[in-house]
Amino acid sequence: MTTRLVDSPACIVVEEGDMSGHLARLLKQAGQAAPASLPTLEINAEHALVKKLESSAHFDDLAQVLFDQAVLAEGGSLEDPAAYVKRVNAMLLG
Repeated sequence: MTTRLVDSPACIVVEEGDMSGHLARLLKQAGQAAPASLPTLEINAEHALVKKLESSAHFDDLAQVLFDQAVLAEGGSLEDPAAYVKRVNAMLLG
């Protein structure tokens, strides 16, 4: 659980002093080695979408969408953007 989130359901953070995911991606694009870091997914337990996980028939899909949104908000890219779009569309229709 986090105290830094207000409007977002989740975010991806690294420990203080670790390299951000964005900077690591820039280094890799430039052909440089980036030090390994283990990011953390922080959850806003008070957010309506996180609360919806408890009663959702689509728990797995909603959880994956929340994670993917946190990755995108951090500046990352998704391994399978088409799967993300499919999940979001199914939830919007259902």
